[in-house]
Amino acid sequence: MTEPQSAVLAAADALVAAFARHDRTAYFAAFAEEASFLFYNLDRRLESRAAYEAEWTLWEERDGFRVLACRSTDRNVQFAGNAAIFTHAVETDLSIGGETVTNNERETIVFSRDPSGRWLAVHEHLSPVA
Repeated sequence: MTEPQSAVLAAADALVAAFARHDRTAYFAAFAEEASFLFYNLDRRLESRAAYEAEWTLWEERDGFRVLACRSTDRNVQFAGNAAIFTHAVETDLSIGGETVTNNERETIVFSRDPSGRWLAVHEHLSPVA
């Protein structure tokens, strides 16, 4: 494995681990401010990290949303110029309205290296497993 692949996987691992423990601060810090998000359970694309943070807050307040655990498998990193494309299968245990549910999804996260050399997520696309 190359150093850039290892660095992207480390960034992805940190993002997934923060999500898995419902650590909003660390999770959203893994995204660039201008990141966009495309989720199959929303009727629109979220055009910024702030828009996603607002949606997350709504889920928490309205739905009792809480991430309980998250498992990432079938991981792959590929590069396209200065972008890294991370894909994986993701199984997430959530609490919604006091009930525990498990989602099985596929996810693509596009990372870009910021001026300091840190890999930040700039786009996330989530799909249900067919």
